[in-house]
Amino acid sequence: MNDAARTRATIERLGHQGDGIAPGPIYAPRTLPGEIVTGKAAGQILTDIRIEEPSGHRVQAPCRHYKSCGGCQLQHASDAFVADWKMEIVRTALMSRGLETEFRPMLTSPARSRRRATLSAKRTKKGAMAGFHGRASDVITSIPDCQLLDPELIAGLPVAEELAVIGASRKAELSVTLTTSDVGLDVLVRNGKALDGPLRIELGRMIERHKLARLTWDEEPMGMDQAPYQRFGPALVSPPPGSFLQATHEGEAALVEAVQEIVGSARRVADLFAGCGTFSLPLAQGAEVLAVEGDREMMLALEQGWRKAQGLKKVTTQTRDLFRNPLLAEDLKPFGAAFDAVVIDPPRAGAEAQITELARAQTPVIAYVSCNPITFARDAEMLIAAGYALNWVQVVDQFRWSAHTELVASLTYTR
Repeated sequence: MNDAARTRATIERLGHQGDGIAPGPIYAPRTLPGEIVTGKAAGQILTDIRIEEPSGHRVQAPCRHYKSCGGCQLQHASDAFVADWKMEIVRTALMSRGLETEFRPMLTSPARSRRRATLSAKRTKKGAMAGFHGRASDVITSIPDCQLLDPELIAGLPVAEELAVIGASRKAELSVTLTTSDVGLDVLVRNGKALDGPLRIELGRMIERHKLARLTWDEEPMGMDQAPYQRFGPALVSPPPGSFLQATHEGEAALVEAVQEIVGSARRVADLFAGCGTFSLPLAQGAEVLAVEGDREMMLALEQGWRKAQGLKKVTTQTRDLFRNPLLAEDLKPFGAAFDAVVIDPPRAGAEAQITELARAQTPVIAYVSCNPITFARDAEMLIAAGYALNWVQVVDQFRWSAHTELVASLTYTR
């Protein structure tokens, strides 16, 4: 391409998806603020990018797959830059609501620590391949030297490939979710062929051959060598296939430690959007816990884990859609159910209806875990207007090299 036909731009900032943004706006993937770049303009997107003047924060990507793989967005930026940027995302979200607070230093999960990955796998003329799609592409990139995933997941790549060989249609892709567990890989396959006798036999052989903890095919269990347990505090829980799990052990530990600090010596705690017990079961070492979650199977897994554990206080589970049917203030007020603290860990949409009830209930302490700074800021504003103080925020980066940002916040009622 003629250099005269290339667009020249100066990157001013990063957007929430990690792309550089130049005036226009023009979006330039994998660029950094202050860089001067050229590229081919395709609408508002700059492609075929050359870095003419690099930022001092630009580094050599640690993974050899980075250019072709779409799994990471920020390996070209220094760790210090990413930490500052993610902290600023949260700070800006709060400032947009007129809120300020203390920020603790960000905690980042190490490389090669992601314990779950959903891979794409398909048949090829020579066999099969499994990996991640390239950025904005339907092309699968093989990732044998991925610097993001736990080595146990990398060792599971041949499993995904073999599943594609025996269970994928000629042109279709399998979605293969691999999760590490204490006793081996937990494997969930979607978009596969319809089950028949020969396929069931082959899948059974795979479980034995690869010593898989569990294999589930389009929601139907194919068998278990051992239940794929996860450790939540002193309890062992076998989550339903594909159910929510914190991305890394280190990230989970950081979130749990912060929540335990916020809850302190509370004797009765409500854990809302409790999942399979990430917070409920560690907290039950010192407090009675009401765990509420919309998924019945997750509640059953939590309850079974609690019953088998030793030394935990009472944990009561309740299956309830907290979006449509939030726990009411009357159930949470100090002189009603007498909850000393509430832990809330909603999905990205936040929990506006439930926060409205928490604001009415005036529960003394709230530990808010969020995966979306924008909806967190909205919910925090509601609580502060009702008399809560936002004491501090801890940003936890367990989605290393991505634009995803998580946090845990301490709020106390002050009126």
